[in-house]
Amino acid sequence: MIDLKEFIRDVPDFPKKGIVFKDITPLLKNAAAFRRAAKEIADRYRGQKVDAVLGIEARGFIIGAAVAQKLGTGFLPVRKPGKLPYKTRSASYELEYGTDTLEIHEDAVAKGDRILIVDDLLATGGTMNACCGLVESLGGVIVGIAFLVELDFLKGREKLSGHEVVSLINYD
Repeated sequence: MIDLKEFIRDVPDFPKKGIVFKDITPLLKNAAAFRRAAKEIADRYRGQKVDAVLGIEARGFIIGAAVAQKLGTGFLPVRKPGKLPYKTRSASYELEYGTDTLEIHEDAVAKGDRILIVDDLLATGGTMNACCGLVESLGGVIVGIAFLVELDFLKGREKLSGHEVVSLINYD
């Protein structure tokens, strides 16, 4: 059995001094670990009606697309401003080290669509909370929220109350 935590690398002082970045690229490089991570997330939602998996730029694209493939659904990208070519809806949010904005195509989610949102890491919850707001503003129903890594000590899960949150790797 593969311990996924062994494939997460700590990078000190990135993106700024005092932050210890949890780098998932060693996990992505290892075919068995990457396959297992995508399968574990997909298996938790198999049998539930999921119309699409939504991934957040950029690492959420990688994990989310793999999960969507395993579930046999489509994939929806949420991107930084100015990256999507069609009409968009946006939401701004706070990060542990600044502020940012996300955008989604206005026609990405139809009323009643059941969406699984996937990202690489849950820190303060601001990014995912903004993403949930975008999906719900378009009439979507959030089936669940899944992460590879959760930094429990930042209490990001609290911003996501009312939603099922799954994390494969936790750091206290």
